[in-house]
Amino acid sequence: MRTTTRLRQMLDQPGLIVAPGAYDGFSARLIEAAGFRCVYMTGAGTAASHLGQPDLGLATLTEMANHAAHLAACVTLPVIADADTGYGNVLNVVRTVREYERAGVAGLHIEDQVAPKKCGHIAGKQIIPAQEFCDKIRAAAEYRTDPDFVIIARTDARAVTNLDDAIERGNRAAEAGADVIFVEAPQTLDEIQRVAREVKAPLLANMVQGGRTPAVKTSELERLGFKIAIFPAVCMAAAVPAIEQSLERLKATGTDWHDGPVLSPMDIFRRVGFDWWQQIEEKFAPRQ
Repeated sequence: MRTTTRLRQMLDQPGLIVAPGAYDGFSARLIEAAGFRCVYMTGAGTAASHLGQPDLGLATLTEMANHAAHLAACVTLPVIADADTGYGNVLNVVRTVREYERAGVAGLHIEDQVAPKKCGHIAGKQIIPAQEFCDKIRAAAEYRTDPDFVIIARTDARAVTNLDDAIERGNRAAEAGADVIFVEAPQTLDEIQRVAREVKAPLLANMVQGGRTPAVKTSELERLGFKIAIFPAVCMAAAVPAIEQSLERLKATGTDWHDGPVLSPMDIFRRVGFDWWQQIEEKFAPRQ
């Protein structure tokens, strides 16, 4: 079964889809190994890990689609990928959808920010007119080649205008053909509850550590009626301080050996599919 169809079936079934954020293939594999049903390709994590740059709209369509393809190729789970603003006008949006389809992801989200966009949880964003946003969503939905490919419409209007505008944009985007609505960065639990009550479509919640949205557990999001919860920074935010600590230890002690559990090269290789590749090698090894 195609991952697009599997994601579509998940949306139609009861329960919340929890999608931790992967910033590279290693983190995507660890998400699958942990037993989650879906992977989210974080745009901020892609910019940081792939380019070493902040989430300021610096990553191009080609770079994002290529990265999405790498993630989708190394897991069996559906991958939902950040597609920023769609990288231009409606024509660019159509190309974006088709490039992401070719990459093998199950769905994407497109937002209503003015390009170049910014992270949804920092200041200084601007948004395009609502009709232009809806036209982008309509084009994305109409010109996808796989009818099961999931189109998610993200609005950043809460930080620029107000929550009323964000809710209205969400409902208009749903009417334009979006399968899921993503209201970015509601700032209180009351605002989250309003989104759940007033947006008449399946909903995505974005849970960002240290961001503008308060921490809400998955059980509460499910109770409110959300269908997808993404946790973009869960892997990257854990990796960064661990890497910094290891580097400080190396600088201070002259070695990376330390007390406690140590990952050997084979421990690492097994987490990224060594055993599967070894079985192929053994299957075709010359017979004595």
